[in-house]
Amino acid sequence: MSSSTTLYGGVTGRRVTVRDLTAAKERGERWPMVTAYDAMTARVFDQAGIPVLLVGDSAAMVVYGYDSTLPVTVDDLLTLTAAVVRGSSRALVVADLPFGSYQSSPQQALESATRFMKESGAHAIKLEGGRRVLSQVEALVSAGIPVMAHLGLTPQSVNVLGGYRVQGRGQSGDELMSDAKDLERAGAFSVVLECVPADLAQRVTTSLAIPTIGIGAGAATDAQVLVWQDLMGLTPRPAKFVKRYADLAGEMDRAVRAFADDVTSGAFPAPEHTYT
Repeated sequence: MSSSTTLYGGVTGRRVTVRDLTAAKERGERWPMVTAYDAMTARVFDQAGIPVLLVGDSAAMVVYGYDSTLPVTVDDLLTLTAAVVRGSSRALVVADLPFGSYQSSPQQALESATRFMKESGAHAIKLEGGRRVLSQVEALVSAGIPVMAHLGLTPQSVNVLGGYRVQGRGQSGDELMSDAKDLERAGAFSVVLECVPADLAQRVTTSLAIPTIGIGAGAATDAQVLVWQDLMGLTPRPAKFVKRYADLAGEMDRAVRAFADDVTSGAFPAPEHTYT
């Protein structure tokens, strides 16, 4: 990709690669990442030019109806990831490794990540944690699997963190900075920073050669990610860091009520909807 070509909406005829993301950082270009869990929405986001789609373990809540990310399994996410890959043609598709699928050993991480690469067609994986997963990151990168790291509020560790709270204040900010640098040295191609103070996210971003992706981390990161149901207005009580760009919940409510009214009144199906 030439230096004059933008990452957002600019790569044509092929998939976005991790090298494209690094080149975007070198140019100072910011870019969006959105979650996706099915082929139809993946196609919409892909055609809109979103360069990276994340099949997040947030599917536990927005697809499967759990109250945390912890219950979702590899098999649950494999099916969704495969659908997103099939529904897209340009975006880099990143699959989350769910809780319990990589923490115990580098070998477990490699086996789980290999399933995503082989069975779903994912182009990269994401895992949570700092120094405690460095050996896992190194093992995956050595095997040719691109790794997106995740620091700050790591939802799979919510019970240890004491709830969904801002991370990286005070001394823990220095630890997060150290973890970010260690993850970069281990071979991660990017790092998500979730719910950390904006000044810390800015310092991490300027200290790394790899892109940072913010979610509740201020405006200085190289990229921003949101769960698509949050940004489209489907989530009843979104987090502070969410900006709603649509009211799909309201529009869906209007549409389904109109359909129901037409059915009960006999207005639907009309002759134009009927075979003769």
